[in-house]
Order: sequence, then structure tokens, then C-alpha cells
Amino acid sequence: MGQVSAASTVLINAAPDAVLAAVADYNEVRPKILSPHYSGYEVVQGGVGAGTVVRWKLQATKSRVRDVQANVDVAGKTVIEKDANSSMITNWTVAPAGTGSTVTVKTSWQGAGGVKGIFEGIFAPLGLKKIQAEVLENLKQQLEN
Repeated sequence: MGQVSAASTVLINAAPDAVLAAVADYNEVRPKILSPHYSGYEVVQGGVGAGTVVRWKLQATKSRVRDVQANVDVAGKTVIEKDANSSMITNWTVAPAGTGSTVTVKTSWQGAGGVKGIFEGIFAPLGLKKIQAEVLENLKQQLEN
């Protein structure tokens, strides 16, 4: 079993503190920026920042649906989502960039072993990067409009 990861970055014309607040807002902002790959989105506890617990289904491929229950933490300028149902961890990191901010989303998990793991390591990151890019573009539009 190897580590599998995918990362995507976007430049947003908004101050880092405003971007971080938006990324950590699971009540208002997050439901608006999710792509159609997400369904059943529900805030279970909290809703803003550390201590939030949120659930959703991620339709990664036609046949692959992942049930996620994310426990949220915040460390500096990074919002961390740890899936209680798997080894998946997603970090949303906000950094200053000129007069705006960059947001990098990185998701990693322990992949399957054997041949299945080889295919997962090649194809899963490609699909996940497309999903991440769509969510980040939605975040950009939300903050810049």
C-alpha cells in the first residue's frame, strides 16, 4: 500500500484572512462551492473552523462513491479535514500572493496494494485533481464576485 495524493492550486484576488474564513465556513460557503461530484452534504457539528464535523458522498468515478465524515481542524493557515471512514486527509492551505492569495488543496490516502493499487496511484489523482480544480474555481468565483 502506497500513499496516493492529488493537489490543485488557485490564485484568488482576496485577502488571505478572508479566504481562510471562507474555506473554514462549512455552513454557508462550502455548500455553494461543491461540484456535482458531491451529494448528501450535511453539517453534523459546528459549522465554522475547528471542531466541525461534516458528511458527504463523493462520486469520484461512475462506480466509485466514497462516504466521507470529515473532522475539521485548523493549524495556522491550513484547514485540515480527516475522514473518519478512511485514511483520507485533505489540507486546504491559504498563502499570501501579491495582493491576493493562493489556495492549495491536497488530498492524500493510503492506496490499495497490488495491481489495484498501481491503477489507483495512476488514475485516482488525475480524476481528483479535476474535482479539486472545479471546487477551487467555484471558491474563486464566490470570493471575487
